[in-house]
Amino acid sequence: MPVEIVVRDYLTGTTGTSIWPMYRAGRRDIYGIRFPDGLRENQKLPATIITPTTKAFDGGHDEPLTQEEITSRGLLTHEHWATVSGLALGLFARGRAIAEQHGLILVDTKYEFGFDAAGGIVLADEIHTPDSSRYWIGESYERRFASGKPPESLDKDFIRHWVNERCDPYRDPIPEIPCDVILEAARIYIGVFETITGQSFVVPDPGIPVLQRIRANLAPYF
Repeated sequence: MPVEIVVRDYLTGTTGTSIWPMYRAGRRDIYGIRFPDGLRENQKLPATIITPTTKAFDGGHDEPLTQEEITSRGLLTHEHWATVSGLALGLFARGRAIAEQHGLILVDTKYEFGFDAAGGIVLADEIHTPDSSRYWIGESYERRFASGKPPESLDKDFIRHWVNERCDPYRDPIPEIPCDVILEAARIYIGVFETITGQSFVVPDPGIPVLQRIRANLAPYF
């Protein structure tokens, strides 16, 4: 599908399509949703929202969309939008409940959907990983929010913050990321996996090419 579905529970984010940078800049109508004045960064929203974006191709950047733009521009039909938005909210509710059981907050996440050969809607790409989702430590969230401190996070914002401190990633070349930063990102990702699944992460054989491992992991499902 030419539309990505992002579901959010909190006023946060660092990228150009995130709601916090827009809200901080003074916008109150965002993604076709009216936001009240007086909200703070990382505050829980009054209700779960969907903030769809275009699916960027050829190295472009995602752009914010409203529900009306999705259907009026013919990106999706009304029926398709109703289906994928319902599926996204259901998946998010399930992921949020599982995360909560393990002491984590599922803050927001991105879902990608597509069509199979018969025209049916299918869920594509990974879901609820630290690459597509933002996780916070639940136990410390309220205390840190009350004191104005950022939440303890377990997601790829660690890499984003490192890059943003050194360049504008939308305009400048990305500097080479040092090994210690890469290893810390890996530690964060593995920590989320082990926390949610209760399993020990098994480091894959570095001698097996990544694409070969992906195909082998997917083979049982096709």
